[in-house]
Amino acid sequence: MNLLIEFFPLILFLAAYLYKDIYLALIVLMIAMPVALLIKYIRTKKLDKMLFWSTVFLLVAGGFTLYFRNPLFVYWKPTVFYWAVAIAFLGSQFVSDKPLAQRFFGLVEGLNMEKITRAQWVKLNIAWVLYAIAAGILNIYVAYNFEEATWVKFKVFGLMAITFVFLLGQTLWIANIIGDDEEQEQE
Repeated sequence: MNLLIEFFPLILFLAAYLYKDIYLALIVLMIAMPVALLIKYIRTKKLDKMLFWSTVFLLVAGGFTLYFRNPLFVYWKPTVFYWAVAIAFLGSQFVSDKPLAQRFFGLVEGLNMEKITRAQWVKLNIAWVLYAIAAGILNIYVAYNFEEATWVKFKVFGLMAITFVFLLGQTLWIANIIGDDEEQEQE
């Protein structure tokens, strides 16, 4: 359900874009994302920090885009957001006893965190940094090298698919580590 709440504003964005243009789509997204953030907060009683900061970045970039009537601001929004995430993940391993990747997966119920070493969490954290840098570069590459319609579809479907594959890979990697530890305990 949470994934649907986060994905629905993007579907509305795409629909509004196909109906009219990037500016209407942006207005729809600027309304839908805070609503999604509020719905998610009401449901969970927790503020989703990633969705919160993505919404803040959107409102700023969207405001500039609408004011200047220049879509470059909204094209850059995902890239700036991804790079801010990369900096946050990288910095977390130096200023905290738990890297952000560990905190993120700590939200998953039933995950035995003790089975994963600090070195493994740092590797996973670095994977997040590299992913965020690459996703930011890919976003801006598509924005500058393809038509606007292609970028809109990439933003809605491409970045979501890449993120899904990235998270699936992490989940399988963690499951492999935990599975290996469980097999050793049984022997």
